[in-house]
Amino acid sequence: MSQRKALLDKPALTVEKSLKTLVENRTVYSLDNCELNLFETYQESILVPLKFNDLVVTSMLRGKKVMHLFDDPEFEYLPGETVIVPGNVEMKIDFPEASASNPTQCLALAIDHGKIKETLDFLNERYPKEEFNGWRLNHENYFFYNNTELASTLNKLIRECMSTSVTKDALVDLALQELLVRIVQTQAVQQIDSGKLPDANSPIVAITEYIRANITNPINLKDMSEKACMSTTSFYRYFKRELGMSPIEFILNEKIKHAKQLLKNPGIQVNEVCFMAGFDDCNYFIRLFKKYEGITPKQYQLLNVG
Repeated sequence: MSQRKALLDKPALTVEKSLKTLVENRTVYSLDNCELNLFETYQESILVPLKFNDLVVTSMLRGKKVMHLFDDPEFEYLPGETVIVPGNVEMKIDFPEASASNPTQCLALAIDHGKIKETLDFLNERYPKEEFNGWRLNHENYFFYNNTELASTLNKLIRECMSTSVTKDALVDLALQELLVRIVQTQAVQQIDSGKLPDANSPIVAITEYIRANITNPINLKDMSEKACMSTTSFYRYFKRELGMSPIEFILNEKIKHAKQLLKNPGIQVNEVCFMAGFDDCNYFIRLFKKYEGITPKQYQLLNVG
C-alpha cells in the first residue's frame, strides 16, 4: 500500500497540577469489555516496562517512542501508527525526546479476551472470509500505519470511552467490533504487501498480482471479476470483505506507490511520472498524490532523491 498515515484526534493533555508522574502518567476509562488508557510522558526515559493482562491496541497521538517488543529489533513509534500486543507480553519503551514542551501521548485500549473471541466467532459464522484463515488476529503483523477507516474507528472509541452517556458501553461494544474488523483487514493487506499469504493459489493473490503487473494500463472491474472467476457483484463484495477496501481503492493505492518509486529518480518530470503510473490527467494525479501523501509529487521527489 501507499505508506500514508491517518492521524488520530488528540485528547487534551492532563493539566500540570493533576499529573501524578512525569513518565507514563495514566488516565483510565473503564468500561464493560475494554479499558482505555491514555499515557503521557514529559521527560526522557529509557526501557520503561508496560504490560496488560488483555490484548491491547496501542496508537501514538503525540511525540515519539522507541519500542522494544518480543525479540524483534527496536523500532520508532510515531503518530499515525498502531501496535497490537497480546496479553501478558511486556513492552519496554524509550522516550528519547520527551520533555515538558514536547510530551508523548499514546492510547492503549485493553480489550477483554471474551469480547474478542465472541466477535471473531460471530464474523466467521456470518461473514466467512475465504482467505487468511478466516477472521483472526495475526500477532506477527503487530505494527501498521493507520488507514482512514482504522483511524475513524479509533477516534470513535476514544470519544465514546471518554463520554458520560448512559449508553456508552453499548456504543463502545459496537465500535470494538468495527475495530477488530478493521485490524484483521489491515493485517490482510500487510500480508499481501509482504508476500506472506497463507494460500498462494487464492483468487486475491492472482488479482493483486494482475493489478501490479498492469498498473500502467486501464484495469476494469469486469476484467478482475473474470480473472477471479466471479460475477462482478460477487467479486466486489469478496474483495472488500477480504481487504477492507474496494478494488478501485486498491488500484489507486498501487498507482501512488508506483509513482513514489518513480519519483526517486531525480531526472524524471512529474508529468512523466503521471503517465508512467497509469494516470491520464496530471492535475488529478497531483491532487490524489497530495491527498494520500500530504505533499505534492514534486515536494516528495525533492525530499526523497538520492
